[in-house]
Amino acid sequence: MSTAFFSATYAEARAKFLRACGERGLPVEHRVHPERGREGEELATDVARIGPGDAGHVLFTMSATHGVEGFCGSGVQTGALRSGLYDAMPEGMAVVLIHAINPHGFSWLRRVTQENVDLNRNHVDHGRPYPANPGYEELKDAICPGEWTDESRAVARAALDAYAGRHGAMALQGAVSGGQYGHPEGLFFGGHATTRAAGILAAIVAGHAATARHVAFVDYHTGLGPYGHGELISDHALEEAGHGRLVSWLGADQVTSTDDGSSASAPLTGVNGLCVAASAPHATLTMVTPEFGTSPVDEAIDSLRADCWLHNHGELDSGKGRAIKAEIRRCFYPDADDWKAMVWGRASDTERKTIAGLATLG
Repeated sequence: MSTAFFSATYAEARAKFLRACGERGLPVEHRVHPERGREGEELATDVARIGPGDAGHVLFTMSATHGVEGFCGSGVQTGALRSGLYDAMPEGMAVVLIHAINPHGFSWLRRVTQENVDLNRNHVDHGRPYPANPGYEELKDAICPGEWTDESRAVARAALDAYAGRHGAMALQGAVSGGQYGHPEGLFFGGHATTRAAGILAAIVAGHAATARHVAFVDYHTGLGPYGHGELISDHALEEAGHGRLVSWLGADQVTSTDDGSSASAPLTGVNGLCVAASAPHATLTMVTPEFGTSPVDEAIDSLRADCWLHNHGELDSGKGRAIKAEIRRCFYPDADDWKAMVWGRASDTERKTIAGLATLG
């Protein structure tokens, strides 16, 4: 059953992925993290490749950009190996599986890297002025309050709701989650330097796409949209050829965009697609972010706010700390068989269509 592809912890997820690689006789690159996990386990970004080293067409899949979301992508990657999804690859094509690009966040049930940086906001030119987010500046004390009590939460919620009342719900979501570069202790912080994980991602793409004429990139996420639904968010501007290819391969009624407001996501800064594009400038790019719904968006964001408070002001090994960790896990990984089956069905279908589409390119 597809539910067996998924895991309860990072350590279990890594073990399953490596076992699946071993069963196929695949060599695995291990980018070992300098810190240990919450169970004392080794942390690593593991990379496996199926297909010729000089492939002209390369599909990348990636899990755990946002660590706590890694349960989803890891399960899909293990399932793809165990189910034989790649057994009949077109000639001249390779698949590269990037397992747990942010293993620290995966293990410790955090969205961010060990630097408290959101990897999917980190890919900006750190030598230039950072993108402004005036909404975050206005709401920063409500987004990340100094106390996490019923009273402080009610006050903060009133401020957030008032902003939404003035500007709209999506404007609030953008203010909170679009990316900010002024508050290193805060949420959705894009960093003031290239993170370790961003450097690893760039090196992996550059190395494995060195001979590629065409690259497809699938970056698995959770937390937005209806329960179990896999929204396929285009990582391209509407006018870009990559967006057109996604529409052709996956369906015009399936592909969404932040450009036209059809996505459950607000527009974002410093996203992973920028890193992929910079690392494979010689190739055509077709990039998509499958986003699997879990809990209502307010619950998901509140779980992140609580986790931010916990790591700034609280104690991990306390009743409140354990409750906050349980809630963030629930909000980004519904550990339920129906959800896992929905994820696997959508993800495997998306990858099959992407492989078929990639094969049509000359």
